[in-house]
Amino acid sequence: MPLPFILLLTFVLLSSGSEALAGDLVGKASIIDGDTLEIHGTRIRLWGIDAPESSQLCRDEDSLPYLCGARAANELDAFVARRPVDCVPVNRDAYGRTVAMCSVGGLDLAEWLVRSGLALDWPRYSNGRYAAVERGPSGL
Repeated sequence: MPLPFILLLTFVLLSSGSEALAGDLVGKASIIDGDTLEIHGTRIRLWGIDAPESSQLCRDEDSLPYLCGARAANELDAFVARRPVDCVPVNRDAYGRTVAMCSVGGLDLAEWLVRSGLALDWPRYSNGRYAAVERGPSGL
């Protein structure tokens, strides 16, 4: 994993409650939607981002509707490509899901989703961790 990702994981874990310090979840993931996956029967919500729900419609540049939620889930599934996903739990959400920072091959899945335009930084939870990525290469 890149050093900044490891440092962020360490900070998040040290600043979280003991519930978040449960063991890492590693394995083949089933993609539920653009920001939710499942490993070994554990439902995991990706930390710090928000992606459209699987059935959500969005409008493209021509104002034509498309299934943006399905697109986010399908592209995440293709990116993961059956590789092992490594998740470090941070806490639990209101629905009982484990909230975690997850990576594939050392790449942060949440950052990849935001960079790909499939999810948004959720500053309420991320403290702006993905804001610069969301703004794009220019940072504007």
